[in-house]
Amino acid sequence: MPVSSRPPKYSRQKRSGQADRAYTRIEGKKIYLGRYGSPESRAKYRQLLNRDESEPTESRQGGATATLAMVMVAYLEHSERYYRQPDGTPGREYGLIREVLRYVRKGDTSIEAAEFGPKRLKEIRQDLIEAGLSRIFINKQVGRIVRMFKWAASDELIPGSVHTHLKTLEGLKRGRSDARETTPRRPVSDADVEATLKHLPQVVADMVRLQRLTGMRGGELVQIRPCDLDRSGKVWFYRPARHKTQHQGRSRVVAIGPQSQKILLSYLARDEKMYCFRPCDSEEKRRATKTAERVIALEQGNTPGSNRKEKPLRTAGEMYSVDSFRRAISRACKKASVSPWSPHRLRHSSATEIRREFGLEASQVVLGHSRANVTEVYAERDMTLAAKVALKIG
Repeated sequence: MPVSSRPPKYSRQKRSGQADRAYTRIEGKKIYLGRYGSPESRAKYRQLLNRDESEPTESRQGGATATLAMVMVAYLEHSERYYRQPDGTPGREYGLIREVLRYVRKGDTSIEAAEFGPKRLKEIRQDLIEAGLSRIFINKQVGRIVRMFKWAASDELIPGSVHTHLKTLEGLKRGRSDARETTPRRPVSDADVEATLKHLPQVVADMVRLQRLTGMRGGELVQIRPCDLDRSGKVWFYRPARHKTQHQGRSRVVAIGPQSQKILLSYLARDEKMYCFRPCDSEEKRRATKTAERVIALEQGNTPGSNRKEKPLRTAGEMYSVDSFRRAISRACKKASVSPWSPHRLRHSSATEIRREFGLEASQVVLGHSRANVTEVYAERDMTLAAKVALKIG
């Protein structure tokens, strides 16, 4: 059985009332690195990692090259810092990178990173196909692996030719591979939305209503704060602190009309920098509702809250993530016995209605797209006009 070539982990040791410490284990020995997350502790970790690995050999271009394990560890550290959510936790992109690197780790990671070529990448892609993932998602995951080598080349960990060679592997084409194909996303019907709303907590239900009215992205929805809203006019304007195209130097403004304002009003009586939609608020309302629906008298049976765990493994946080928002909707869909739909399809529904009423340009502005052809993916063409033409001349 082959010996595991995984690099030692950068771990966290929590200490009550004190700053958490970082540590790693090499050959069974626990080595403390300093304060967890600090640049000094990460630098010490890299030094130990480099010392633990065999000395890198010379590459074909005459420069030193890192092992595949070293590149993966360094890139994960970079991704954890780079892809962060507003609350400071790692974002979805970081999770996707970790997920695909598990497939890379199935092979030998002690080899020089310069030896990783298109053939090895193709083998990993085949593993993704056999795992039942969709063709589009597989292409994106393979792209994340290639992007890791691009970053490593820019950081002078490997020769630039490694990234160039990996780019020669073309993406999977529709109908020309064994990868699973997906159907295009379609708008969700308002009937399915209404049926689902009955099984959602009040906070999540209001989030769904707001997204349906405004067409904003899920990532923009979950981070709304009172300080991000300009309420000086009849139409409010919401400027997210972080948004999808921020790194491209673009601004994002969401117009909030009267109906959306009614939804938001009950969430604005809080600190200006506090998130409007919070899981902890939703959990508090859920418990209050259960207490109100209680059949047994309060002076009998258990006192409300007496059966809670002192240290639960999971607690409701201060902000929803896009994934937790989606999961709440998915659970409600099952209870409502409707076809599962995602928040992304709400955006399609909003875009289609706006395009029908106000045209493609209006839909483009509301959705925050820089190009109209992107908007067309979201805004399904309304066939009402085509039907009228067919009835008259067809």
